[in-house]
Amino acid sequence: MKFSFITLIVTLCFSGTYAATAEQKGLEIAKKMEAANNGFKGEESQMEMVLIDAYGAQTKRVMKGLVQEVKGDGDKSISIFENPKDVKGTKMLTHSHKGDDDDQWLYLPTVRRVKRISSSNKSSSFMGSEFSYEDLGSQEIEKYNYKWVKDVKIGKKGAKGWVVERIPKSNSGYTKMTMTIAEAYMNPIRVEYYDRKKELLKVAKFSNFKKYNIDGKKMWRSNKIEMDNVQTKKRSIFEWKDRRVGVDHSNRTFLKSSLKK
Repeated sequence: MKFSFITLIVTLCFSGTYAATAEQKGLEIAKKMEAANNGFKGEESQMEMVLIDAYGAQTKRVMKGLVQEVKGDGDKSISIFENPKDVKGTKMLTHSHKGDDDDQWLYLPTVRRVKRISSSNKSSSFMGSEFSYEDLGSQEIEKYNYKWVKDVKIGKKGAKGWVVERIPKSNSGYTKMTMTIAEAYMNPIRVEYYDRKKELLKVAKFSNFKKYNIDGKKMWRSNKIEMDNVQTKKRSIFEWKDRRVGVDHSNRTFLKSSLKK
């Protein structure tokens, strides 16, 4: 009797009867993504942001971007606008956090004033784009609940991937985000954002992936994000130029007091 019971347990385990729930599997995939992308130290790049209205008219903006990895907390980043003239010198500083709301500040050179972005305004447009302030914070897994939806095949070669729902725990302009994740990159290639009415608001497509080697660890980064607002028909494109990963930055670069310099 004892032997039969143990045999039954082993059989059930290997047959998948005790398989993880959709929530457990979603969280497991999120943790794998985090582990695959940790250890980058910092980044420095030139970026171009293109704003496209519903009629196809375009506005281009050029920025310099710096990112610092923070152990035990969210990352720090700063974007510095260099062109066109009407936004030159504008800076946005973000201190992301794992458990608390992100801290974000916008420096406006015309009035030499640093404006704090309140948590109630995180869903607002960043500099007229289809990216919100919330989108520009690092997406720490502690801020979300996850749910695996299905396994998928990606591209013509049928590479492995997953569809995972990410549900904000609090303080978000979204009710959920549905991510299509490529195992090869351990990063999303598509994210659908649903507004507070639970309606599809916008879709982000990630492309131009490049592999970076940091101290022997290989990781992938998307160097182009296309954000389509399905409700307004507006689009915005973020594209990284001359991106360097594995850069060490001074902590002083990411101080609020450094914004006016």
